[in-house]
Amino acid sequence: MATTIVMPQMGYDMKEGTVVRWHKQEGDAVARGEVIADIQTDKATVEFEAYTAGVLRKIVAQAGVPVPVGELIAVITDPNEPLPDELPVKGAAGGSAPAAQAALPAAQASAAATAPVQPAPATPADVRASPIARRLARERGIDLSLVVGSGPGGRIVEKDVLSFAEARPAAPARPAAAAPAPAPAAQRVELSRMRQAIAKITVDSKREAPHFYVTSDVDMTRAMSLRREINETLPAERRVSVNDLIIKASAVALGRHPKFNAFFRGDHLQMNPSINIGIAIALPAGLIVPGIGGCQDKSLVQIADASKDLIARANSGTLRNDEYSNTTFSISNLGPFDVDSFAAIIFPPHAAILAVGRVKEQPVVREGQLAVAQIMKATLATDHRVADGAEAAQFLVEIRKLLEAPLSLLL
Repeated sequence: MATTIVMPQMGYDMKEGTVVRWHKQEGDAVARGEVIADIQTDKATVEFEAYTAGVLRKIVAQAGVPVPVGELIAVITDPNEPLPDELPVKGAAGGSAPAAQAALPAAQASAAATAPVQPAPATPADVRASPIARRLARERGIDLSLVVGSGPGGRIVEKDVLSFAEARPAAPARPAAAAPAPAPAAQRVELSRMRQAIAKITVDSKREAPHFYVTSDVDMTRAMSLRREINETLPAERRVSVNDLIIKASAVALGRHPKFNAFFRGDHLQMNPSINIGIAIALPAGLIVPGIGGCQDKSLVQIADASKDLIARANSGTLRNDEYSNTTFSISNLGPFDVDSFAAIIFPPHAAILAVGRVKEQPVVREGQLAVAQIMKATLATDHRVADGAEAAQFLVEIRKLLEAPLSLLL
């Protein structure tokens, strides 16, 4: 039976998406869960997986053309099934659309069949490049055919575009004018789609969610010692980071305080059964918060593996839809930038976000004696519609206790 594929909603405020590239062509076989397209939202380019198996019978959304959420982008049918005159109402993305909207108009199809075929001009799509590399090239006016790729099979990746941009010769200097030049006018810098999206999300969050903040010092001395012992037994590419310890502690604490894994829905809370923790990742174009799903079932080392994989694919523009849209709690860590503490803005529709700074040595008093400890400041921003101050304090203290007695994270 033919199944309509519609533009998915990847993020609570997403209104439209753009197919950057189709991995499959009309007539190609498609397996369930196979990546069939790269879709660009305001904040990221994600891999879109087929929800059903069959044959990609019709591509409706052309690459580079924005499509509203919920509108038809493709049709998948059984292997020997022709494209029906009228497509089924139910779409594979779980939504529904009127049959008349989903069906291809007969007159339009007839005109397309009889129209002479014009050879397609060469486009940048002919060049092998990652989605983020294509976006950077468009924003900087770079012809990708001039860029040498360093990725697998000569594929152009983000660093290749950045290196090419830096290597371009500067414009020749203007000759000195005889008279003093007028004062330069204020420069207008257009915002990228990602920066516009960040502006909208943060303004909406601060306007709609009444934020409040609680902060605590976390003694990371034992956690850092445990991390060192664990990493001595692991290869370099699998080592556990400080952020991995924080993710694991947060996952355990969320299991004990499920309200902070919930969404505010007007007159009720949506209690999410899966703990999917988003981690703030800074890209050259802006900030994204993709997530690690099912953290409640993952060990510390599994979280470390998933975190490294997520960060690598975020930088190469190959995130999956569920990683971008299904997070339930988020963590922002500015420790690597030598920040001691800060307060983060809640990522909608989350109930809270944990902001952590660097781990640094400082004097502490233990049992009346002066000692040196490795301290990290953690600040929890909470939506007051979901929880009160005492509940937020109990949740943050739970995270602190887990990090200060880190062996519990290995159980």
